[in-house]
Amino acid sequence: MIFNELSGKTPASRVAVVAAGVISPLGIGLNETLTSLRGSKDCISPVARFDVEKCRCKTAGQISDERLLGQPRNGRKNERLHRATRMMIAVFEEAFGQDPGFTPQLTVVGTTSGGMSFGEDYYRALHRHRGLRHSPGWIANYPPQKPVIHAQHAFGISAPCQVIANACASGTNAIGHAFECVRSGKYQQVLTGGYDALSELVFVGFDSLQAATPEKCRPFDRDRSGMVLGEGAAVLALENLESARARRACVLAEIIGYGISTDNHHLTQPDPSGSGPRRAMEQALQSANRSAEEVDYINAHGTATTFNDAAEGKAIAELFGKVPVSSTKSMIGHSLGAAGAIEAVICLAALKAQFLPPNINFRNPDPDLDLNIVANTARDARIDIVLSNSFGFGGTNASILIQKVAA
Repeated sequence: MIFNELSGKTPASRVAVVAAGVISPLGIGLNETLTSLRGSKDCISPVARFDVEKCRCKTAGQISDERLLGQPRNGRKNERLHRATRMMIAVFEEAFGQDPGFTPQLTVVGTTSGGMSFGEDYYRALHRHRGLRHSPGWIANYPPQKPVIHAQHAFGISAPCQVIANACASGTNAIGHAFECVRSGKYQQVLTGGYDALSELVFVGFDSLQAATPEKCRPFDRDRSGMVLGEGAAVLALENLESARARRACVLAEIIGYGISTDNHHLTQPDPSGSGPRRAMEQALQSANRSAEEVDYINAHGTATTFNDAAEGKAIAELFGKVPVSSTKSMIGHSLGAAGAIEAVICLAALKAQFLPPNINFRNPDPDLDLNIVANTARDARIDIVLSNSFGFGGTNASILIQKVAA
């Protein structure tokens, strides 16, 4: 690394993505995910994990326990592991299978729920005066770092673990923080991503807020009526680009920019002006030294709630004009802390296969949102730079820019 004597600063390192793993309702692994995206697959289904009879919303994006237990390191002997742990083990398996030489010095992961369902089990057992013979396991595996630590142990990794919990921006914040760690030169290799498993408490909470819809999830549609929850996990292996090329690693893409902002407008609603999302996107562009005209596709936060889509849509239209936009939450639901990580991997797939992921269930354009929606079906397109957005309660906003790297 060369020291710039005039500025007194070390030039920023370029940050490569050398491996990735993903599990979501779209499928397990990059190949299944790509097939489902190409096929515009609707992966929302009736909730099977708990009783939703008294809820308005009765659907979610779900991963079957059978498929989780069927993963190589998730055998029947591990049935007592939290589902989030099994998800993290699955995505670690894929990522380290792609690049066995990647040895992270730090792990940064976003989540919102942690081991919430184990907390629910403990509460029910205590409330109903049942025996608490499983309580040590429930309590020990409840903290949000445990799924990450379990996965690290399964692969012999001893890197320090940082957990970011910043509402629905958590996954993108984790990737952004990891990006800055590598870009600064302090780390050569950082593993990052996010996870969240479907939780009854969280599901009922969003339903009580009337943020969840009893209908189809229709981001940016005139008739959108709310979000649908989902679950999943994803990780990205980030490395100094020079280091990756020196050891002849396969470079999937390059993260080039990160932006973050806060609205401070309302506990759950974004500023209607879209100023918060716009600042995050502008900062990502500035961080990357790119213009809005250079962005070829935006994977929007797009929850299908009235105010969120309106604020984000206004900011995108003002800043980017007619760039293609889609929300893949229409296919898999909103996986909260995992959303930004899963959507970053979706962007990797889009760059690799040169296509625009679809925004399904789109029927009627919103006359107040002047957007170029990738409606209902995937489209082939030449794309070099993509933007991924994540915005959360409390007005927290995060955006990352990902660029295709020439072979």
